[in-house]
Amino acid sequence: MRAFLFAVLAAAAPAHAERPVVELGLGMHVVRAEVADTVAARMQGLMYRKSLARNAGMVFVFDDDAIHCMWMKNTYIPLSVAFIDRAGTIVNIADMEPHSERSHCAARPVRYALEMNRGWFAERAIAPGTKVRGLEKLLPR
Repeated sequence: MRAFLFAVLAAAAPAHAERPVVELGLGMHVVRAEVADTVAARMQGLMYRKSLARNAGMVFVFDDDAIHCMWMKNTYIPLSVAFIDRAGTIVNIADMEPHSERSHCAARPVRYALEMNRGWFAERAIAPGTKVRGLEKLLPR
């Protein structure tokens, strides 16, 4: 009975597969970002996480340049998202509320989105126009 209960609980818990990590540079700051470069990884995002390390985040690599949008369904951590174009320039930044299904969208077509703890960009005076270094390591699969 105990083994059965454990199996049921394990199946119900969301799985966080190990994702590749890339170092990105924003000004003098270095971010260790998990890479979400598949449809499944982008759909999962940071859902069900209870915390995110101080200079850690998740970079979403999209298959095409478009007006991509993000939301916070099943996400417990307050986040900020920077939408980044193909050239590595931050287009716009949005603060997002946990468990919200409100969409936050890029102001123009982008290839990437970087989610960090809410306020991370503002606390470091990182704003639209800032270049993100290291994105060239992220080749679409």
